[in-house]
This record gives sequence, C-alpha cells and structure tokens, in this order.
Amino acid sequence: MTFNQIKMAVYATYLTNIYGLKLAKVSSNIDKKRLRTDYSVKMLKSLNIDIKVINGDKLPLDGQYLVCSNHRTIIDPVIIEVATKDNPIHGDWIAKKELYNSFFFGKFVRNAGCILLDREASQMSEFFKDIKKCVKDEKSIYIFPEGTRNKTDSAIAEFKEGARIIAIKNRLPILPIFIRSRANDILKDAIKDASVPRVIEIEIGNIIDYKDKTLSFEENYKKQFNL
Repeated sequence: MTFNQIKMAVYATYLTNIYGLKLAKVSSNIDKKRLRTDYSVKMLKSLNIDIKVINGDKLPLDGQYLVCSNHRTIIDPVIIEVATKDNPIHGDWIAKKELYNSFFFGKFVRNAGCILLDREASQMSEFFKDIKKCVKDEKSIYIFPEGTRNKTDSAIAEFKEGARIIAIKNRLPILPIFIRSRANDILKDAIKDASVPRVIEIEIGNIIDYKDKTLSFEENYKKQFNL
C-alpha cells in the first residue's frame, strides 16, 4: 500500500466515524440528509472527484419514491447523495447487516438513517415492517436492486425481486438512477493519486409507475438507459 493510499484510508475512517457521531446527535430527517450530504461532499472532495448529473431536471421536487441505482463501488451512496444534494427528497438507505457491524462504516450506517437487511434471518417480516414505518414517516427508500456490488463486465447485474416487492407493497413510484461512469475504476485511480481531477457521470431516468406491468423493472431500467 502506497503512502497516498494509507493517507486516504486514515482520512476516510476518521471522516466516517466523526460523521457517525454527528448523526447520532440528530433525529430529524432533514438534519440527517444535511449531514449525509456534507459528509459525501467532503469525501468526494478528498478524492478530487466531481459528479456530473445528466437529466437532472427529471428529479422530482416532492413525493416519496423507491430510489434505485446500479451498484459498483463502496462510494455509490456517496455519489447519489451528492448528485441529489439540492433536491428536497430524502429517506433511508437499505443496508446489509455486515455494514452495521463494520469497524469502518458501522457507526455511520447505524446513525445515518438506514434500514437493516439481514439476509440470514429466517423471517423478513421485521425488514418489511421497518420499510413500512419509513414510508409512513413520509420518507423515500434508497436501494441497489442488484443486491450487491456488480463486479462483472456487464453494465448491470441481474435485479433481485426485493426492489419490485418493496415498490408494490408500499405503493412507491420508482426513481431510476444510473451511474454511467466506471466508478470502480475511477475510485481506484483516485485513491492512488488524488491530485488528478476526475468526473463520475450519473443519469436520472423517468419515474416508473409501480403498477406498470408492460415491462419488468429490470427491462424498463435497461431500456431507459440504453443498456
């Protein structure tokens, strides 16, 4: 590991835990969004990565949504937070159990406004109950429908059924987002050398009605972004 990589790892750990503590002290949805945004902006600034939003005018200005994005890197939530930082829509991220227990992310994830997904649980009733409560509190839900990071050469991996089920059960229109750049490669290069400015492009799609059965969710997503 190079000196730059060590320095970046130390700073990222410090920043993540500091904001984990800050998030623990606030309870309102707006304050959590503000702190998550502030954290995300600082994290990308340290990497010298800028976010370019394509079709930003498609972002709705009100309402609740199931916000869905493809997933390639550990900073994808950060990318989406920055891309939507000036938008009033806010909500909770679905986070797997491993992140809750992580030394690096644990404190942040537990306090940032996240819904725990325990894939080893025998029953998923608690998970769906937490989602129902989030929606009742007038918040949106953020999810990666692929279920885990896509490490293949394909633009997206196969979507899991969970996202569609959540949308239908909670009557949430779907807001599709596509991280168009190879963010994993950009992140690796930025960690090695943050002196070079880099750009990640993110594209906003058209709202998908949760009742729409003309195409599957995955097919609709692919069609919108020409995948």
